Amino acid sequence: MYVVATAGHVDHGKSTLVRELTGMEPDRLAEERRRALTVDLGFVWTELDGRVLAFVDVPGHERFVANMLTGVGPVTAVLFVVSAEEGWQAQSTEHLAALDAFGVRHGLLVVTKSDRAEAEPVLRDARERIARTSLGHVPALAVSAHSGAGLDRLREELVGMVGRLPPADREADVRLWVDRSFTVRGAGTVITGTLGAGTLRVGDELALTGSEQRAAVRGLQSLGRDRAEVAAVARVAVNLRGVGREHIQRGHALLTPGAWRHTTEVDARVRDEAAADLHRDLVLHIGAAAVPCRVRALGTDTVRLALAAEVPLAAGDTGLLRDPGEHRIPAGVEVLDAHPPRLRGRGAAAARAAVLDAGEEARAYVRRHGAVPVRELEILGWQLPGSRVGDWAVDDDLLAGLPARVSERVTEWASANPLAAGMPIESLRKALGVPGEVLSAVLPETGLDVQDGRVRRPGAVGSLPEAVERAVRDLESSLAEQPFRAPEAGDLAALGLGARELAAAERAGRLVRIADGVVLTPDALHRAARELTALDPPFTVSEVRRALGTTRRVAVPLLERLDGEGVTERLPDNTRRLAGFPRR
Repeated sequence: MYVVATAGHVDHGKSTLVRELTGMEPDRLAEERRRALTVDLGFVWTELDGRVLAFVDVPGHERFVANMLTGVGPVTAVLFVVSAEEGWQAQSTEHLAALDAFGVRHGLLVVTKSDRAEAEPVLRDARERIARTSLGHVPALAVSAHSGAGLDRLREELVGMVGRLPPADREADVRLWVDRSFTVRGAGTVITGTLGAGTLRVGDELALTGSEQRAAVRGLQSLGRDRAEVAAVARVAVNLRGVGREHIQRGHALLTPGAWRHTTEVDARVRDEAAADLHRDLVLHIGAAAVPCRVRALGTDTVRLALAAEVPLAAGDTGLLRDPGEHRIPAGVEVLDAHPPRLRGRGAAAARAAVLDAGEEARAYVRRHGAVPVRELEILGWQLPGSRVGDWAVDDDLLAGLPARVSERVTEWASANPLAAGMPIESLRKALGVPGEVLSAVLPETGLDVQDGRVRRPGAVGSLPEAVERAVRDLESSLAEQPFRAPEAGDLAALGLGARELAAAERAGRLVRIADGVVLTPDALHRAARELTALDPPFTVSEVRRALGTTRRVAVPLLERLDGEGVTERLPDNTRRLAGFPRR
């Protein structure tokens, strides 16, 4: 499907033309038909050469310009209508200014009522005006809805125009701007809008602008027919479950959950007028939304817009600024940053303008945060500006300096925690303020040892603080004389060897703990195994205790350790024998 806005003229020459093209009545309201004046948006459709065209017929009168902007905002092509009888009007100028501000690039000029007045002068005038806008040089023709003259060619030109439209991204995240909302008895809340990208399906759960509620898609209609699925581009009516009519209004949007950033502040580039000349209080029209905003000039053509309500926006979105007091559209805008930084201090605005002028807003965003999920950049409408590590966009300077920062932080931590096995990786990550995926990527560049979730300097395992070193040497001297007489808790305390000191000594390979509070030298296990070869198997714990000259406190865990290492084998009667150790 292709969706085309019809705009340009105030009277019913436009509506009559659309009626002739589609065979449908675009004016929904009895008041419109009675006054021959389009007041609100009308929606009709037809099929031309196998292509379905839907038309959004927008009002032309200046009193209804807000309604007109709602209909034009989400649409990328326009059928611009001027009457040969009345010629170019003030409303024509306003509509063209709006299309130019929105940046619409595809269009077709039609001069109606060619049976009542000469069309060529109006065609020439209108084409010259349109050529100076974003539409550029458009195909133009004169028609008469009354006589039918030119209608066949118009249909051909419409087919040609929609053939030049860029294809829609049907896999994109949904942002459906609401242009109507109402209640249907027995069905509930229904909204309509122009789906410019993405795909809607019955059963989808969508987020709603301006509400914490989620809404489920209960049903879909497009062009008057029920659908299980509707893909862009399309006019669509959505029957919602889970949200009341009172929570939805024109200008809200239905959104893929988590795919859009709601914002009340954006940095934007303005077209057509210098930023400094803009009034301070204007209305931003974007999509179908109309939001009052406060304008602050940043640079020659860049502004900060403070919005009166949250709007789901991304970089690249185009809209316009309207001055309702003066009934004019001073400028079109393009969103550059939907999540800009605060402006603090003198010179902040100029510095920010320099970033925007250089097109560095995405890079500056990553620089401010250090590392940003790539998905977040996509939500904000940006491409990856620099380095990527896994799912993260990382500031180049941060990434280059991170290995040195890691080494420095680990060294500092080791000095403050000399008995620790190393700095926990999670503590290191928090201290540096980087994602774990980024930290893991740079650790191999640091030359540090990583083991069991801890980071330490090479060689740190073998070194002990001076006081601990003296205590361990005293203990080693004692065990050299009686290798299986493990010191009691009081003896360890007297030496100053607590749990942390013993753990450090064990990591250094100086002691081995065979049970809580039971420590021996590392060669004790092998020496015990050799001593046990002198015993006739099977042997008991008491026999082992006497052979080793130790206590049951040491003998039991020592035998359990030997069992675990396959040196001894425990028998059903709790006696043991050596397993494969040669006899003396």
